[in-house]
Amino acid sequence: MTPTLPAAPKAVLIDLAGVLHVGDQAIPGAVQALQRLRATGLPLRFLTNTTRSPRKAIVDLLVGLGFDVAADEIHTAALATRQLVLSRGLRPHWLVHPDIAAEMGASDPNPNVVVLGDAGPHFTFDGLNAAFRLLMAGCPLIAMARNRYFKEPDGFTLDLGAFVVALEYGAGVTAEIVGKPAAPFFLGPLAELGVAPSEAVLIGDDLRDDIGGAQAVGIAGILVRTGKFRPGDDANPEVTPTRVVEDFSAAVALLVGGG
Repeated sequence: MTPTLPAAPKAVLIDLAGVLHVGDQAIPGAVQALQRLRATGLPLRFLTNTTRSPRKAIVDLLVGLGFDVAADEIHTAALATRQLVLSRGLRPHWLVHPDIAAEMGASDPNPNVVVLGDAGPHFTFDGLNAAFRLLMAGCPLIAMARNRYFKEPDGFTLDLGAFVVALEYGAGVTAEIVGKPAAPFFLGPLAELGVAPSEAVLIGDDLRDDIGGAQAVGIAGILVRTGKFRPGDDANPEVTPTRVVEDFSAAVALLVGGG
């Protein structure tokens, strides 16, 4: 059942790439729309499956584009994964982008888990094969996300999901996913705010991982027609967004009036 839009939301969860910006370009009107949403006093949390950039770089990019965001408002799949690994006392073999290597920490010389992020152009056969051999030796697989693709200024780009599936298929394992659409990634920020899922709204551009994941735990999902949105996403038989709007500005107008 599709969650209904709360009459008076108590928190808004916002995806970043494809909703506020594409690459290093702000989506038109998004900076002003975030200012308008800020003015309501609603608690905001930004959820991103981006695993190529450390949180500081994400904050620096957004602030440089004119967005009013703070580091403690941004929940990244990469940091959530690191927290999970630490909380379980695991010895990770990290296969991640060099830009987040320092944020994750060094791989353990005697690993008992393979942890996969989006290494982008740094994925190599040797790196994937080393991870594969550890999986074949009995290590479980944790993946920061499972997204299929994302939007960059020059077009759609292959995301982490294809590499997750390759290792799953090769080793005959199933990855544990930490970022969207995993339920804890949505529920954790709401628990910190003391807000029930039925009192929150998520704004995203990914029908499956943003909208589907949020609505599976009772959060109303507003799908924007920017970023990775594709024609037909607004008529998908498996996931029905609570609302579909043109862009972030229209989503904000819907929430604060005038939409």
